[in-house]
Amino acid sequence: MDLLNTLVDKGLRRETPTREEALAVLGTSDDDLLDVVAAAGKVRRHWFGRRVKLNYLVNLKSGLCPEDCSYCSQRLGSKADILKYTWLKPGQASQAAAAGLAGGAKRVCLVASGRGPTDRDVDRVSDTIRAIKEGNEGVEVCACLGLLSEGQAERLREAGADAYNHNLNTSEATYGDITTTHTYADRVDTVHKAHAAGLSACSGLIAGMGESDADLVDVVFALRELDPDSVPVNFLIPFEGTPLAKEWNLSPQRCLRILAMVRFVCPDVEVRIAGGREVHLRTMQPLALHLANSIFLGDYLTSEGQAGRADLEMIADAGFEVEGTDRVTLPEHRAGTGGCGSHEGGGCGSHEGGGCGSASSGAGVCGGAEVPSGVGAGAGTEGPSGPGAVTEGAGPADGPRTDLVTVRRRGTGTDLAPNA
Repeated sequence: MDLLNTLVDKGLRRETPTREEALAVLGTSDDDLLDVVAAAGKVRRHWFGRRVKLNYLVNLKSGLCPEDCSYCSQRLGSKADILKYTWLKPGQASQAAAAGLAGGAKRVCLVASGRGPTDRDVDRVSDTIRAIKEGNEGVEVCACLGLLSEGQAERLREAGADAYNHNLNTSEATYGDITTTHTYADRVDTVHKAHAAGLSACSGLIAGMGESDADLVDVVFALRELDPDSVPVNFLIPFEGTPLAKEWNLSPQRCLRILAMVRFVCPDVEVRIAGGREVHLRTMQPLALHLANSIFLGDYLTSEGQAGRADLEMIADAGFEVEGTDRVTLPEHRAGTGGCGSHEGGGCGSHEGGGCGSASSGAGVCGGAEVPSGVGAGAGTEGPSGPGAVTEGAGPADGPRTDLVTVRRRGTGTDLAPNA
């Protein structure tokens, strides 16, 4: 296809595709899907080789958020039966992070529900960052705490934070349909604050909320303009008890097209598959590694993910390798520009909603951002059910895979070992 040859050439030159070209990727047929993946895979391998960066979420404070983000299980008025607990102590958070680091994670993402941190909260998270970094040389820490006030990003940077995650989630035109308690401009402002403080900016999106192809292209082009080091792509996890519980709009093929479009628009940026990959990509997850160079390991903020061991096996079986702490994630021209790039940068990000940049529509929010819930990489135990489980008789032909949405019941906030 001439379109794909053009997009590969542009991606290798870091040239922005046109809106029409990005829309055309989303409009390709299933017959062309493998060609699309192969083309975007050339761009991914050119800038990131066959390395996969592993990220691990620690949910510092779960539930009871005053914001009304429709995708989030921690939102105001949520009836989702999630874990609820207040701030973890620095020692508890560091212990939770250790499970992910033992499983091969290079970055720890510290997420807390809420509109934004108080100065006392920043002190608390700063102590947690120091506790994690002590004795874990080369490990990156990303914070996802919501909307930042003046000076807070600088304080996190001084404490040792490498990155800050705050997702745009959807297009500016449709943002008010998803959230009313803060604005799209508020989110953009927080990303600017992170950048200005010298933090690696991490900002992404949530797909599957009923948006149009034009909305997806709009938000990805907006992200390109913001120039984050990391773009987490979350796929909505429709949690029962949230306004978007009935929004099952994604197929594995649709998810692959979205990831390919993001890679073409952001060729040299860390593209992370965040919340919802197990629910919507399912057995197509290995193909997605040809498009994205980063994933979350194990569980998310409020939902359970694929077993950490299965993540590692999938990476190896697909012919990829886990990126070590001795490798710089970003290409040289980005890594030398400051922020987390100079700290072996990349961003954080997943939805469980949006927070640290990962998704799970029942996920967790980070100051309005959706994020993956929970902790999860490493050598922990694999539960009898969850996103990796197969329910007899269930399948795409039978309708939405609601059986793959599992509320997190292990790891932080519980007495059970994390999925790590």
